[in-house]
Amino acid sequence: MDAPERTLGFLLHDVARLLRKRFDQNARELGLTRAQWQVLAHLARNEGIHQGGLAEILELEPISLGRILDRLQAAGLVERRPHPKDRRVWLLFLRPKAHPVLDRMRAIGAATRAEALAGVPEAEREQLIRILTTMKENLIAAASGSNGERLAHHG
Repeated sequence: MDAPERTLGFLLHDVARLLRKRFDQNARELGLTRAQWQVLAHLARNEGIHQGGLAEILELEPISLGRILDRLQAAGLVERRPHPKDRRVWLLFLRPKAHPVLDRMRAIGAATRAEALAGVPEAEREQLIRILTTMKENLIAAASGSNGERLAHHG
């Protein structure tokens, strides 16, 4: 039997954890918490989403996301706009001030990935991406139905 640190699940979890930790170290200059930069990153890919949808993607309670959004809005990074057809729903948008922050986050992310992949040839990097993409697709298909649709939005 493989040692726990050599099993796929353990290894994927540890690599993801270490990538987040290293990104956190590199991103301290931005003055954002991990939760805040994750919200900005997901909002950049899902601009105009409603708060409940973003909470689901991030696997956060809506009240927790609301507090994070309050801070990001106070910092001038995020804007809530009323839904045109439902007064109870707020749509989320990035403010212009968020774009330089996102650019810096992308640069930090690229540097962090470069550190993680140092010494790995390009062909092996591409193979790793293909394998992980296939694994993700397999897991989404296995979950099927509404759960599979929900899984597809994560990551």
